[in-house]
Amino acid sequence: MLVNELKNKLDEIGVPQDLYSIMTGGLPNEKLCIVKEERWQVYYSERGKTAGQKFFETEEEACEYFYEKLKKYSTIEEERTVREKVSD
Repeated sequence: MLVNELKNKLDEIGVPQDLYSIMTGGLPNEKLCIVKEERWQVYYSERGKTAGQKFFETEEEACEYFYEKLKKYSTIEEERTVREKVSD
């Protein structure tokens, strides 16, 4: 997956947009961020500081990591899981 596909994939599974920042840079408050500076980076930004910063050699690796970190916040997945449990 590439960064231009990332937002669409997150939208498809219902991840709230206020949880992340794609290619904006800087230190937005309380967001998971993905940027390319010297290398691809994924980090959590809170109160003007970064935490959990990870570096990647490729865009694909960074995007996959970013997606995996955020998919647990999927509102659509939660609804589907609840429906599946009810029908069992």
